[in-house]
Amino acid sequence: MRESRGSSMVVESNSSHRHKLGSILDSSDPTEDEDYSPLNTSVAGPSNCDQASRSIPDSSPYNPVSPYTKSPWSSHFTNFEESYCPNGPMGSLVREEGHIYSLATSGDLLYTGSDSKNIRVWKNQREFSGFKSNSGLVKAIVLSGERIFTGHQDGKIRVWKVSAKNPTVHKRVGTLPTLKAYIKSSINPSNYVEIRRRRNAVWIKHFDAISCLSLNEDESLLYSASWDKTIKVWRVSDSKCLESINAHDDAVNSIVAGFDGLVFSGSADGTVKVWRRELQGKGTKHFFSQTLLKQECAVTALAVNPTATVIYCGSSDGLVNFWDREKLLSHGGVLRGHKLAILCLAAAGNLAFSGSADMGICVWRRLEGEHTCLSVLSGHTGPVKCLAIEEDRESTALNRRWILYSGSLDKSVKMWRVAEQAPDLQQVSAMRRSNAQSFSSAGRMSQSGVA
Repeated sequence: MRESRGSSMVVESNSSHRHKLGSILDSSDPTEDEDYSPLNTSVAGPSNCDQASRSIPDSSPYNPVSPYTKSPWSSHFTNFEESYCPNGPMGSLVREEGHIYSLATSGDLLYTGSDSKNIRVWKNQREFSGFKSNSGLVKAIVLSGERIFTGHQDGKIRVWKVSAKNPTVHKRVGTLPTLKAYIKSSINPSNYVEIRRRRNAVWIKHFDAISCLSLNEDESLLYSASWDKTIKVWRVSDSKCLESINAHDDAVNSIVAGFDGLVFSGSADGTVKVWRRELQGKGTKHFFSQTLLKQECAVTALAVNPTATVIYCGSSDGLVNFWDREKLLSHGGVLRGHKLAILCLAAAGNLAFSGSADMGICVWRRLEGEHTCLSVLSGHTGPVKCLAIEEDRESTALNRRWILYSGSLDKSVKMWRVAEQAPDLQQVSAMRRSNAQSFSSAGRMSQSGVA
């Protein structure tokens, strides 16, 4: 076990089991009309890493316009947080109508979904447009070109399209399964499966909440995970349900299409499973490959880093397990940084992000197979439910930077700038000690000179 001194972040080489904490889990007309009514929104500006700096008086030696700048003391009052803590908040989008359950970003647009059934669209930190589904809390959003797929509490996947004439207008163009496909399938008795005792349903439709959506590498297939314990595979081109997989013994909380044609699923039954996609004629079929994890506590989130080919798994015990393709998906270790359940994960570049019910976000950097915690982003006043990541426009090859969006049950979305080259927590702690020692030495020298 390797522990980072000066912090509570721990990286272990083997997985650890904990006592079960219990489940984390908490049909409408397909021809329904969608409308949207803008609600009150406010945008909070960025805040500093050091919250105490907001209240620094003008006469303080920390203030750059202070007369103290002419003093020999001034050179020792450097802005430590800006110099050594480049990872921090940029601003906050404050919502008033509901908890944030889903995020997706594409280009300069950010889509947010909540339990108010509104999907809002933000551009340059301002509300750009929005659309609304009359039923179904918005639990998942994925983007594919001009189409937006949203997964809902009512078990439906709704498909939206951006108007070619007016990019602020979004129209619902379909529902998965389509009404035509549902009626056609319901006619044949062989298309019914048992979902509960003495109750059957058509196999192409989820009969419980959609928990997660994911597109494969070329965005030709859409995967949907549900609390009904199944995974369904949809062909994007014609909205056809190709396959339904009885994947787990409990609710499927997460699904992610990964590398090499592999699909990963995580469930409240405590397992992470791998599915292998194979082409069969003009169609495709998925076969069970292996179980990566089997534990007592629920698996709550999954994320894949496609460039680093690492799969991350968050659980209700607050741990993040990971596996590496280069090591034939052998278990790589455990990341410990949270006190409560992991609720969401994201990965990009050499970074991984974990959001938790403890209201914090841990930023992990992976170098040569080893993970270190760069930062713990704090500011939310409720559990962090969803994350989305995009590359910063100011990013360079030598200093890669990312913009992280976090949605919370505090009804807000926060934006964070994160640099891959930032010092980790252990380095920052050492810098703080060095800075304090320099200041102390300068103070003693000054006093000696006065004497």
